[in-house]
Amino acid sequence: MAGGGRRVLLVEDETLIAMLVEDLLHDLDCEDVLTASRIDQAIVAAKSAAVDVAILDVNLAGTLTYPVADILRARGIPFIFVTGYTAAALIPEYAKCPTLQKPFRRDDLGAALSSVLGARPG
Repeated sequence: MAGGGRRVLLVEDETLIAMLVEDLLHDLDCEDVLTASRIDQAIVAAKSAAVDVAILDVNLAGTLTYPVADILRARGIPFIFVTGYTAAALIPEYAKCPTLQKPFRRDDLGAALSSVLGARPG
């Protein structure tokens, strides 16, 4: 399947959304999900967590998560932005990154994971 036993960093400040996305990730055969709900937690996790992919809410309690994306990019860890806005709202440096607009479906998440992980949709 799309997740293929992968470890995921999920950066999301809304508890219910985080729980829903975590369930979707497990449905997509992801092995472990590490959740960060604050920017300081997300930065620490981005620097040190052993993850295969990350899902980043663009706006985390009023703070943009681009510093987290910068760290992940430097480590070579692929990521997907999620946002309540359109992908056009991303800063130019990240405008071409995979982005899911909330609300999204399981199949959309699976396709995005497959895309960034270099696998075919499952």
